[in-house]
This record gives sequence, structure tokens and C-alpha cells, in this order.
Amino acid sequence: MAERIDGALSGLSEAEAREFHSVFMSSFIGFVIVAVIAHILVWMWRPWLPGPEGYVSLNDGIQPALSALQTLVG
Repeated sequence: MAERIDGALSGLSEAEAREFHSVFMSSFIGFVIVAVIAHILVWMWRPWLPGPEGYVSLNDGIQPALSALQTLVG
């Protein structure tokens, strides 16, 4: 059985572990930002909680989402 020199289960040095952690965290934050933007765009296109009249009350099509996005952009 191999012995661990520094006690780390992963076999990485502390500097390597910190570098991996920073890359992992920046990737995770980027993923969360993309997911939040995707959820907002889908909500603007077709809300998953309809109004009192149901989905018939919602304006179908992507035009309302595009116009709302255009107002946000500029």
C-alpha cells in the first residue's frame, strides 16, 4: 500500500489543490450565471406559472420576449 507523504487524499500538493479549486469555482460560477440567464429568458418567453386564465391569457410567440430583451439591452 502506498504511503501518503503530505496526508492529502487526492495526491495534489497544496498549491495544485488551490489552483484546481480556483478553476473549479470560476467554472461553477460561470455555469450558474449562464443557467440564471437561461431561466430568465425562458421565463420571459413562456412563464411556467400562468395567470388566472391559464396559458390562454399569455401572449404566445417569442415577440414579447424579444421586445423585453431589447428594452433591457438598449
